[in-house]
Amino acid sequence: MLKRNGIYTVTIEDIGHKGEGIGKVKGIPLFIHGGLPGDELKVEITKLKKNYGFAKLLEIQKPSDRRVIPRCPIAEICGGCQIMSLEYSEQLNIKTQRVHETLKRIGKIDVPVHDTLGMEEPYHYRNKAQFPIGMEGSTPIMGFFKTGTHEIVNTEHCYIQDPVNDVLTKIVKEYIAKHSVTVYDEGSRKGLLRHMVSRISNKTGEVMVIFVINGKELPHQEELIERLKQEVNNLKTVAQNINTKNTNVIFGETTTILYGEGYIVDHLMDLSFYISPRSFFQVNPTQTKVLYEKALEYADLNGEETVFDLYCGIGSISLFLAKKSKKVYGIEIVPEAIEDAKKNAELNNFTNTEFILGAAEVAVPKLYEKGITADVVVVDPPRKGCEEIVLETMVKMDPKRIVYVSCNPSTLARDLAYLEENGYKTIEVQPVDLFPHSAHVECVALMYKRGKIVP
Repeated sequence: MLKRNGIYTVTIEDIGHKGEGIGKVKGIPLFIHGGLPGDELKVEITKLKKNYGFAKLLEIQKPSDRRVIPRCPIAEICGGCQIMSLEYSEQLNIKTQRVHETLKRIGKIDVPVHDTLGMEEPYHYRNKAQFPIGMEGSTPIMGFFKTGTHEIVNTEHCYIQDPVNDVLTKIVKEYIAKHSVTVYDEGSRKGLLRHMVSRISNKTGEVMVIFVINGKELPHQEELIERLKQEVNNLKTVAQNINTKNTNVIFGETTTILYGEGYIVDHLMDLSFYISPRSFFQVNPTQTKVLYEKALEYADLNGEETVFDLYCGIGSISLFLAKKSKKVYGIEIVPEAIEDAKKNAELNNFTNTEFILGAAEVAVPKLYEKGITADVVVVDPPRKGCEEIVLETMVKMDPKRIVYVSCNPSTLARDLAYLEENGYKTIEVQPVDLFPHSAHVECVALMYKRGKIVP
């Protein structure tokens, strides 16, 4: 019988979805931050549930032969790169294994899961950063949260972000110190500056900076903008977003453009995209190309199909689908993203797209009621997956293929299981490493209508 505060030796066998090591003692799984597969650890149990527990790492008694010295000196305390201490090839192997096991465990689906497609150089890949802002005594700090907490780990350089963020964070820290700008405290809900969000175009290097504030106005904004213009190459937009709610959601509803046109332009393969402050665009452009090419391969379009792109964001997948289909309907709940999608269709000279503002669970049934159905459906939902009414309506539409892009293997397995129970068969799944050094993995799954097409 395990005891809370008990000291045990455990060998790590797997990694959880938050990057924590998982090992068993007396048959009970323990989740241990800092443990990597193959490590033999001395741990202290901190919390016990009925069928699992949590433990604190006391000592690495025998390190895994796949453990490496991480490039980032704070990787083992920062929550941004939970598994940078693990050899990159092994990160990919573990992600493949986790997708396969999750599909079998949750969805009872045993299909080919291909090797996770990784990067040649898995550093400085992110085109978007979200820095919480805090104080350490009288010193402003910016960085990422320590694993499992809202304690900010200050960083001068992040090895997965674009290096322009080094300049941005330095300017913001000095601005806070010079003007005694207050920073937001989650406990008291007081203080002004909450986050700085940056977006950088992969191709053009255009930079957007968004300041999220708990108030009405950023003080001394003219001086701050002038310094950003002087020191940040290719600065295109500075925006202010107001979020006065007691929430972990970063953005509020109101965004004001303080400088520039309110967007940056990025390029993916042969298409161009307007990106505004709150619009979704994949954070790893190199791997997004890999992901989208696989999604297009699975869609297998011949130019005659009507395609639905659900949770379409700024239309990034939609426009690639539109190149090879008769008509594409894109559906998205964020108003700014829909506006961007319409601009992007115009920018790239597409006339066979229609973008609809609304929640998928509302918009998709409405289209079906109007007699508008799809030959192929592509979905790329948030981590929570699809609402059941969306899946139900997809089944009623009877598309010949469904391409499911997912950032969460658990909800992917759940949703594929529903579709399997209602006439579809999962053919294969391709994981893509959009988030090196983290436990997250993106997948694209191909489904066929049973009896309609034999692959």
